[in-house]
Amino acid sequence: MSFLSYAEIIFISAKTGQRLPKLFERIDMVIDNHALRVGTGVLNEILMEAVAMQEPPTDKGKKLRLYYITEVSVKPPTFVIFVNDKNLTHFSYTRYIENRLRDAFGFKGTPLKFIYRERKEKG
Repeated sequence: MSFLSYAEIIFISAKTGQRLPKLFERIDMVIDNHALRVGTGVLNEILMEAVAMQEPPTDKGKKLRLYYITEVSVKPPTFVIFVNDKNLTHFSYTRYIENRLRDAFGFKGTPLKFIYRERKEKG
């Protein structure tokens, strides 16, 4: 179940009830993460650090430019990333950005949704 790498796993015993209280703690944590809202300024700091550590992909000489990111919704946390050309986006780079956000804010147990929107360069 590699597509659910963000999912929390906890082993409990139906027979003895072992670790059952931990299950409810985990459920509360996932609910909190599912509704977590992060400010645009902080998100953009993380995005700029991520871009500095690993450059976005290029395709036929065209370079993907990431301008900024904002969280537009919760349940699940949904982020819009403004780019120069959304055709240059690649799932592996999206996963990289997702991993940087998870490192910074946790988001344990909840999926993250990413939407790319084009914004033309000024000038």
